Amino acid sequence: MSDYILSCCSTADLTREHLQARDIQYVCFHYFLDEKEYPDDLGQTMPFDKFYQAMADGAMTRTAQVNISEYLAYFTPFLEQGRDILHLTLSSGISGSYNSAVNAAAIAKERYPDRKIYIVDSLAASSGYGLLMDGLADRRDEGMDIDQLRDWAEENRLRLNHWFFSTDLTFFVRGGRISKAAGVFGGVLNICPLMNVDYMGRLIPREKIRTKKKVIRAIVDKMEKCADGCLDYDGKCYISNSACLEDAQEVARLVEERFPKLNGRVLVNSIGTTIGAHTGPGTVALFFWGKKRVD
Repeated sequence: MSDYILSCCSTADLTREHLQARDIQYVCFHYFLDEKEYPDDLGQTMPFDKFYQAMADGAMTRTAQVNISEYLAYFTPFLEQGRDILHLTLSSGISGSYNSAVNAAAIAKERYPDRKIYIVDSLAASSGYGLLMDGLADRRDEGMDIDQLRDWAEENRLRLNHWFFSTDLTFFVRGGRISKAAGVFGGVLNICPLMNVDYMGRLIPREKIRTKKKVIRAIVDKMEKCADGCLDYDGKCYISNSACLEDAQEVARLVEERFPKLNGRVLVNSIGTTIGAHTGPGTVALFFWGKKRVD
């Protein structure tokens, strides 16, 4: 066991078993389904299929980030054990959780002045955030100390590429990420927007692609263009999806077919309830290491 903990939020969209196996601690966001509050606890309280079915049936959703007092309560037991903390937050481009964690860390530092508490903005989301955490766990296990690992996270986080598409624009329109007119127009023409996360950690629409079949090909083309080594990419690849497993599996099949040096099979996860409350059903996201995000 290292003398520090590696930590993230539940919005890294990995399974509880995966995080436990990698010795990564996590703190839970919250979401509301028709004004009833639930923890975003990796599908333990409410299975993902039930959550997305409720959204499809018209349930209203909203989310709540981890607040300062919750972060402080989460950090304190580790500090009492004499352990330092490296915590990565969900991207500041889509959440205020980074500021809350920084404020909580400042309070904790006053109470435990001998401990190191580092907060890093992941500039990442969903299983891309998860892939970054896995990369950090690898390097921790190789012997990096907490200072080296913090520096590595800050130096490499923008190399984590995120590409998304959605076959249902309803919730992107509701959340203001796509205009109502564009949503109606896109629905009529069967347009599936291709999006990515930019250098500031924001979700940005990049291309309008007509038909699901074409956007599935296009997202794998983006990986070929942007991944480390292009077709010789030998890193890990993660996919997350919101109640559209068959689409995610088709993307995974194409990735494994096109990138023969891939490090293991593509790992397919569910988009968790915090991110999913904004995307709704029908979103597939592809994550890999590659070119640094510069726009």
